[in-house]
Amino acid sequence: MRQDFARPRLVLITTPLADPAGAAAALRAALGAGDVASVIVDPAGRSEAEFQPFAEAAVAACREYEVAVMVAGDTRVAGRAKADGFHLVGDDLEALREAVERFAPRAMVGASGFTTRHEALEAGELLPDYILFGAFGADRAAGPRPEDLELAEWWAEIVEVPCIVLGGGDVETLGEAVRSGAEFVALSAAVFADPAPAAVAAKVERANRLIDEVSEGLTA
Repeated sequence: MRQDFARPRLVLITTPLADPAGAAAALRAALGAGDVASVIVDPAGRSEAEFQPFAEAAVAACREYEVAVMVAGDTRVAGRAKADGFHLVGDDLEALREAVERFAPRAMVGASGFTTRHEALEAGELLPDYILFGAFGADRAAGPRPEDLELAEWWAEIVEVPCIVLGGGDVETLGEAVRSGAEFVALSAAVFADPAPAAVAAKVERANRLIDEVSEGLTA
């Protein structure tokens, strides 16, 4: 039994989704299928002109379900899309400092890309709303990356700033991420590799069942 363990919530990252309409349909299916804490909208290599309509469609879909939505990589796109916050990609501490000073507390600020304990602690001292361990698009293997799990487990034990750990590309491996103790578990390819709404909904339903089962086992 882990007395301090709390059931993590699901975060979805849009990396595999392609066009705005398809992304909106997939997100609506996902958010209607089970508990999702938030969505991170990934530019995934798009230009600003391409990313803007994608982000706006994603944010509008999330608004229908009152789910917090973060736009990554571009503060102007995030602002115009009326997202709840901005996610900084990369290990730039000064950029994170500026984002927190500029946007908090009226908008959320999250970050990823800090891959050592020292860097992560320096980032945490800047008080973002969360730190994500994992890299967008790095969930090609079935399970989560061991280095992400190690950082999340260490962080969850000693730091008050919440963390998100990126799970693997197969939803059936979700238990590995849940056991890290991270407050949130992110899925991307595991949910959106097949963007058909029925497939997406089934993955979110399965993910929440697995989170419940593993969490109950850890607290029984």
